[in-house]
Amino acid sequence: MFNFEEFTHFWVYLSASPLLGLTVTLCAYVFAQWVYARCGFSPLANPVAIAIALVSLVLAASGMSYQRYFAGAQFVHFLLGPATVALAVPLARQMPRLRRSLFPLACALVSGCVTAIVSAVGIAVLMGASPELARSLGPKSATTPIAMAVSEHLGGVPALTAVLVIGTGIFGAVTARFLMNALRIDSHAARGLALGVASHGIGTARAFQVSPEMGAYAGLGMGINGVLTALLAPWLVPLLLRWMGQ
Repeated sequence: MFNFEEFTHFWVYLSASPLLGLTVTLCAYVFAQWVYARCGFSPLANPVAIAIALVSLVLAASGMSYQRYFAGAQFVHFLLGPATVALAVPLARQMPRLRRSLFPLACALVSGCVTAIVSAVGIAVLMGASPELARSLGPKSATTPIAMAVSEHLGGVPALTAVLVIGTGIFGAVTARFLMNALRIDSHAARGLALGVASHGIGTARAFQVSPEMGAYAGLGMGINGVLTALLAPWLVPLLLRWMGQ
């Protein structure tokens, strides 16, 4: 039976502890996963998008500052590093096949990285965006830490880049299946690589839900695209802006 007094004491303790941010994050994601399962694992019910919306509502309703929230949520943030490194395990299992496809993979990765940067900056400028916004958009297909560092180097807004990176990942995870089906791309390797290059970690998580092979290729795409973005964006974005008169 629900005891309101005990719940009140628990909430008072939790609200004064850094664990509040962690609890909110975990509860939001567990609920989002439940909704995702109830929707038949439809990509339209992306659990990351649902969890972000729930956490945002809680912060807005409670008046909690982001700094206070992150004091607890940083424990989850810390696990991003080990989780990314762990992608090497399924990738190693696909190594024999990767060696046989080294040249087409290299071409696809470079093409995907350049296309992501050029299309983001070019479309932004053509639609009247400021140079600062265009610089923030340039690295949006790389993982968040790399994208924010590149954005800062380019003179963009790292915080805005982080939001754009997450939005890009969610959009790719939601729309990839429908787009790939429309293009009649059936290969799990091709689907996974495209998801990893275009939608980084969120797309890679979605790929692993489909198959280990797709997840391994997505991990490869995410990792190499991050490195290529860090190498290419610092000179490609200013070059594009100068060429487009910005």
